[in-house]
Amino acid sequence: MLHTIWFLLIAVLWIGYFFLEGFDFGSGILLPFLGKTHAEKRAIYNAVGPVWDGNEVWVLTAGGAIFAAFPQWYASLFSGFYLALFVILLALIVRICAFEYRSKIDSDTWRKTWDGLLVFGSVVPALLWGVAFGNIVMGVPLETVNGVQHVFTGTFFTLLRPFPLLAGLTTLLVFTLHGAIFLSLKTAGDLAERARKLAWPLGIATVVVGAAFILVAQFWLLGGIDKYFIGFALTAVLLIVAVVLSKLKRPGWSFISMGLTIAVFTGTLFWALYPNVLPSTISPATNSLTIDNAASSDYTLTLMTWVACIMVPIVLIYMSWTYWVFRKRVDPSTLTGPTGVGAPCTTGVRSPLARVPPAHHSDCPPARHPRGSPARPDGREGRRTQRPHPRRAHRRGGCPPPRHRPDEDVRVRHIRRDPLRQDRQPAPHTRRGCRRVPSPPLPALGLRRRGLSGGLHGTAEEAPRVPPTQR
Repeated sequence: MLHTIWFLLIAVLWIGYFFLEGFDFGSGILLPFLGKTHAEKRAIYNAVGPVWDGNEVWVLTAGGAIFAAFPQWYASLFSGFYLALFVILLALIVRICAFEYRSKIDSDTWRKTWDGLLVFGSVVPALLWGVAFGNIVMGVPLETVNGVQHVFTGTFFTLLRPFPLLAGLTTLLVFTLHGAIFLSLKTAGDLAERARKLAWPLGIATVVVGAAFILVAQFWLLGGIDKYFIGFALTAVLLIVAVVLSKLKRPGWSFISMGLTIAVFTGTLFWALYPNVLPSTISPATNSLTIDNAASSDYTLTLMTWVACIMVPIVLIYMSWTYWVFRKRVDPSTLTGPTGVGAPCTTGVRSPLARVPPAHHSDCPPARHPRGSPARPDGREGRRTQRPHPRRAHRRGGCPPPRHRPDEDVRVRHIRRDPLRQDRQPAPHTRRGCRRVPSPPLPALGLRRRGLSGGLHGTAEEAPRVPPTQR
């Protein structure tokens, strides 16, 4: 019973990975075709930027579940598919670096290089994951060598057979279409419209290739129409519905239908694989791996089940919350800040992905600080900070210490630069907005004012009140 439960759980993990990471791959593949300007390319990056790393956690969890629940499956799979999985891992690493390093240097050559690497890091996994699952469903050469069962005796080119390659082409087109529908839903403006229009020819190509894969799998691999035909037929219907809904400008329902297509398609492959986990094409009776001879002990599976019951709901809630927070569309027209910054232009707010403060741009909308103070023209926040003490300001690189002359009484004030208050602009020769302002007359308090000629005392007149706007 536990063997079947963990087989279903691993199938769910792969379904979640292909559904969530599928539109990430598709967005990266379509970057050079949809991103005509720098702002549109940034919009594509920002559309998947908050969620791409969380989506890749699903494949790590699926691999860890295979390792813990079915160690024999893990050993045979990773030893036989070693080179293919290494290429997938290399492509994923390159893809991660493209997200992280594209905006580090303000250079067109630098950005174009990482854009090309992002395309490479998206095409290769989208293709090779289909090739890998095509080989898993079809079977690989496993036999007994020196008394050791379930040993992979093929090579890398053994995996490149016609049916697995057709499966890889199918997943590549499915993920690309998934990315086009996602961008039509997540972005706005001309970018979303081009993504919607591109989804129509991509959908036709995906339907044709997917139909060919279903026919080959059903009539050549499985030997005719059987119970698995229900899953393949439902997959074809959902795929056609997703393409038609995209054509009718219903991106939300089209995205849901595309997600159901991926879920039913992957679930049907695991259904056709059950109870095997890695069939053998040489001696199926003795060397095929099943959920019984490849599973861990019952104690291990029981402990893992309790851990999964606690952690899986937490992960699902957290990821749902993440998608809810970043649910808004990305509009390329708002990304008109300086080049090289990988975040929207928001005047007065420092970008979390940029190493330099965002500069003021004429196309940026006027922004205000949450407290109400206007944004400063130099890009820094117009925060209402506490005015420093006049005699301590020079210690922080501010105003110089006051220098009193014996014939006048002066007071040093620190004036914050404010573009909306012309009367508070500092003199051109001062530093950091510091200037010397004569103090108002002091009231008659019977105090001797030092440094004045004649030892004068204060008069009986009361000092006039200076409005706050003129201080």
